[in-house]
Amino acid sequence: MSDDGPARMRALAAGLPAGLLDGYRAGREIALPEDGAAPRVYAVGMGGSGIAADLARCVVDAESPVALSVVRGPELPRSVNHRSRVLLVSYSGNTWETLRAYESAGRVGAKRTVLTSGGLLAERAADDDVPHLAVPPGMPPRSAVGHLLGGVLGLLDPLFPESNEARIERAAEKTERWIGSYARASGPAAAVATTIGERIPFVYAESAFAPLARRWKTQIEENAKRVAVFDEIPELLHNAIVGWDATGAAEARRAAVVVLTWSEESAATRKSARYLERLLVERGVRTARIPLPSDDRLEALIGGIAFGDHVSLFLAARRRVDPYPVEVITRLKAAIGNPADRGK
Repeated sequence: MSDDGPARMRALAAGLPAGLLDGYRAGREIALPEDGAAPRVYAVGMGGSGIAADLARCVVDAESPVALSVVRGPELPRSVNHRSRVLLVSYSGNTWETLRAYESAGRVGAKRTVLTSGGLLAERAADDDVPHLAVPPGMPPRSAVGHLLGGVLGLLDPLFPESNEARIERAAEKTERWIGSYARASGPAAAVATTIGERIPFVYAESAFAPLARRWKTQIEENAKRVAVFDEIPELLHNAIVGWDATGAAEARRAAVVVLTWSEESAATRKSARYLERLLVERGVRTARIPLPSDDRLEALIGGIAFGDHVSLFLAARRRVDPYPVEVITRLKAAIGNPADRGK
């Protein structure tokens, strides 16, 4: 394995705070207008592009009147109409599912905004005079999460009770410092990677931060090239806990559970998570508790993204795999072509 891929991915991970700021400022320039009504916003995106809208929901759902729905496929819900606002998020601009949804949103007269680095999506937005939040090209979509998440939050900023500008700036500044710790071979991210080892990682978080647990999962899968699982508390306490209770010693040795915790989570959530952890330890499952690094929801989210990204990079290093390429996705796209071409 060449050093180029790992070094490049580490540099991209370090760029998260700057990307967040740039994306937010670009989003603010074309922000959705505040018209007095609580809007319904749909964000369409797949993979490393779609995760940005999922992550935005960690803040949007809790702190704004916006109803933000994330669509992970080409078909829009029938509830999308001429009063709806639709964000089309595709880093490459060539994601067929997002292109198909772009056309569908146009047919019903929805108000569209695209977030992309170029491709067909940028071309169609220019042809249709649709607002375009431009994202810098030349990186894997998952590494553009700062630009895309910042962009979504910037677009929605006028719909919050007050602007998040100062919080975004503070979160970027703090995350830059945290990354210095996360990137160290003796730091907390490396320690979590050691705890996981060769076990199948399960990443759990309270419902409000379930998108962050998803981000950890997908980063482990794409960067470390290994299967991972995510779930949310309290939902998993109504189903997954039964499976853990029945887990035998051999199966337990093959699993590691990471629980993302937040200082402001409810007492009931904290108590439930503690019970789960005790059960896992009794069954012999390796566990790690990861406190998110701030009591501010936005800072906790951004810091949690940076932490998880570095855990995935240390897991890749343990296996001596290059975190940069995702060759099977490239092969898939070559095999199926682009079903979103006009006229299909």
